Amino acid sequence: MDFIKKGKEFDLVGFGEVMLRLSPQNKEKISQSEVFEKNAGGSELNVVSGAAVLGVRSAIITKLPESKIGHFIRNKIRYGNVSDDYVVYDTSEEKRLGIYYYESGAYPRKSSVIYDRAASSMTTLSLKEIEPDIYDKTGVFHISSISLALNKKLRETAVSLIKNFHAKGVAISFDVNYRASLWSEEEARKTIESVLPYVDILFVSEETSRRMFQKTGTLEEIMKSYCDEFGCKLVATTQRVVKSPTRHNFSSKVYYDGQFYEEKPYENIEVVDRIGSGDAYVAGMLYGLIQHSDVRRAVQIGNAMAAVKNTVNGDMCASSIGEIEGIIKAHTAEGVQSEMDR
Repeated sequence: MDFIKKGKEFDLVGFGEVMLRLSPQNKEKISQSEVFEKNAGGSELNVVSGAAVLGVRSAIITKLPESKIGHFIRNKIRYGNVSDDYVVYDTSEEKRLGIYYYESGAYPRKSSVIYDRAASSMTTLSLKEIEPDIYDKTGVFHISSISLALNKKLRETAVSLIKNFHAKGVAISFDVNYRASLWSEEEARKTIESVLPYVDILFVSEETSRRMFQKTGTLEEIMKSYCDEFGCKLVATTQRVVKSPTRHNFSSKVYYDGQFYEEKPYENIEVVDRIGSGDAYVAGMLYGLIQHSDVRRAVQIGNAMAAVKNTVNGDMCASSIGEIEGIIKAHTAEGVQSEMDR
């Protein structure tokens, strides 16, 4: 996998907003709860942190308010074993941290998210605030379309970063991660297609491919089309079957160099908190590609990361590679297994 450079200061650098997550306890409804659990949340932080805990050197580019709540997020970034060297701090009078409220569902009540992120400090981040030496310091740059959707200024910054990293030979990892609450399918399709020629590693769901990108054919034909049309080197599609808010099946399919990779799904996952499980998959995939240069191994690690993230609270996955290896071993084993590790 020679398109991923090794030996840089960082193996992986992410770019994206980090928000304050507030969640009612014990599956209470937001409209009834008087107490919220406070945590950090953000797709790109989930990815770089998940990969860092597994063992790659990670950093994040983001902008936080210079305040006690901004310091709380900074400390969470550090707790996730991610460098905060490229965090920008907002000292303006308008500084604020984006917030989202997450209500965990129980059948037949669906889980739900309420955003309060307009005009956050991150949306004001400009290219000139980012130290230009970062372009020479990483082998992989990861971003999602969320950063393209928040506002025009941040979109310009994000696109410039993609192009600048690409020009330095850095592998670009892009998670489409479409959010209908942020922009229309038409605007998203036009914007994302403009950056896909720079993307090496693409993460996109089958639903998004068919609805937003308006692609037809089999899933395999759709995945291959991103490589044929835009020059992407690897395409990964997760496959989640939601049986209820607390029971999911999970698997994925990956296309690389003319070959498809997949394994048997994780079935009947006991879902405690599904937020961040897709990011955990991306983290595991990137770790496998960076550390092992092995797509089959990356698929195993990505699937295991997603499965186990569903079982723990919070956005960020904190699984060690040892734990993930144990999950993979149990998943691929035959016959009766012990119900406890001791």
